[in-house]
Amino acid sequence: MKKATKKEIQEIKKHFIERYSDAVTELTYKNAYELVISVALSAQCTDKRVNLITPALFEKYPSPKALAQANIEDIKRLINSCSFFNNKAKNLLAMAKRLEEIYDGEIPMNEKDLQTLAGVGQKTAHVVLIEYTGANLMAVDTHVFRVAHRLGLSDDKTAKATEATLVKKFKTDLHVLHQAMVLFGRYICTAKNPKCEECFLTEFCKTKESFKV
Repeated sequence: MKKATKKEIQEIKKHFIERYSDAVTELTYKNAYELVISVALSAQCTDKRVNLITPALFEKYPSPKALAQANIEDIKRLINSCSFFNNKAKNLLAMAKRLEEIYDGEIPMNEKDLQTLAGVGQKTAHVVLIEYTGANLMAVDTHVFRVAHRLGLSDDKTAKATEATLVKKFKTDLHVLHQAMVLFGRYICTAKNPKCEECFLTEFCKTKESFKV
């Protein structure tokens, strides 16, 4: 696959920022505690599904302190329509207990400490920091991975390597570009039947030939 040129990369970046400068996550949350849980639950699950699950969870367990005292079976019951709910329930309970024991019930807003929480890896930590603090970070989910490859921005085999490549190529405004690529991939550059007629980046697409009927 052809790689995007330096000029193309700057043009793609410009288009994304123009279109999505005000973009934010589609997850529904009121505070950092709710955001971390929502992002953790969204792994291999849709934001739409997570938004259906979390209201009852947050109503019953509105703080790390409340969640730390929860019964694991009750957490499972509240999130059982989410993928991998058994494992995620264990992580939520462990996360809440650590927040209480180590961080006085406050969500730490730095990458290193966030990743000490159960169920929070690099991608989840980055998404939280991008959304909550506007940090100049990139996070690569399935949408970002697909878009990056279709636009010739990356030919890396893993999400982590793709992230490093995008950071190197874009350098700045990464928080906007992350949100932009997620939404672009979710609604326009979809996995199946991408909406090429709605796309504002067709001139940069390296794979559009394969989508012709």
